[in-house]
Amino acid sequence: MVRLSARSTAPLRHDAPTGATCAPLAAHVEVNGICLPYVEQGSGQPVVFVHGAISDLCVWEPVRVEFATRDGIATTYRFVAYTQRYFGTHPWPDDGRQFSAATHADDLAKFIAASDAGPVHLVGTSYGGLVAALAAVRNPALVRSLVLYEPALVCVLPEDTEDGKAARQDRAEFIGPVISALRAGDAIGAARLMHEAVNQLPPGGFDREPQAIQARVLDNARTLPLLFATLSSSDISCTALKGFDRPTLVMRGEKTQAYYVLINQAISRYFPAAQQVVLKNANHGGPRRDPAAFTGAVFEFLSKRDRDDPV
Repeated sequence: MVRLSARSTAPLRHDAPTGATCAPLAAHVEVNGICLPYVEQGSGQPVVFVHGAISDLCVWEPVRVEFATRDGIATTYRFVAYTQRYFGTHPWPDDGRQFSAATHADDLAKFIAASDAGPVHLVGTSYGGLVAALAAVRNPALVRSLVLYEPALVCVLPEDTEDGKAARQDRAEFIGPVISALRAGDAIGAARLMHEAVNQLPPGGFDREPQAIQARVLDNARTLPLLFATLSSSDISCTALKGFDRPTLVMRGEKTQAYYVLINQAISRYFPAAQQVVLKNANHGGPRRDPAAFTGAVFEFLSKRDRDDPV
């Protein structure tokens, strides 16, 4: 068990999970004055998963299923996924004024500390990759290793470089319609367009997604105005990245947008020892659409790390 109740100011309670279908019941813990829902499964070293934009903990459900056992045998890792502040379906504690990667990273650090289980393996995707990286470089003692899947680490792409210009141009092309919808006050339309854009779906592809995915995206549409209002400012220093010495795995999909490819390539200049993995036939939604390949790469990385530096 995560044992979050040991340091929380409110007792854990179990009730229906937030958002779309999640198999385990979600528990809650109070962190920084707000309740964060989480699910966990297994025993052993904790692996904490951080979701990205227009999402919540339920996005990791396909990974949880793969993570529970390998070849029919229970693993030696404990799966933990939580929903970040403002995401999910719970009422907000305020009007969103504290929405930022810095706030989410501080929440994450407090969440890990509350587990009272020592340093964790930390996994983040997209915006969650930015949050995970920020929490890791600011609190290295809490992190055993770091896994980033197409993280939104724009700081690694200086605006005055060719790669930086190319990445921003590519992003402007596939995110442009999302920004237009937000400016028109249509957060629901923006969420649908963003899901189609980052998953490289054709127009109208959102309507052909499973109901659980549609529900999760629409549940979290209200966070998009906050997200795009804060992403323009950098919450992380690339100099700080260079000082992070924990084992790091950086992953991307083979068929993802150029924007994410360029970010992943640039990250290697800041994490010189980071291992790079490309998931075949995958894009930005790789962890959800091919959880077996994603989980297999994570397990291989964790297993090697544990052989090289056993606890």
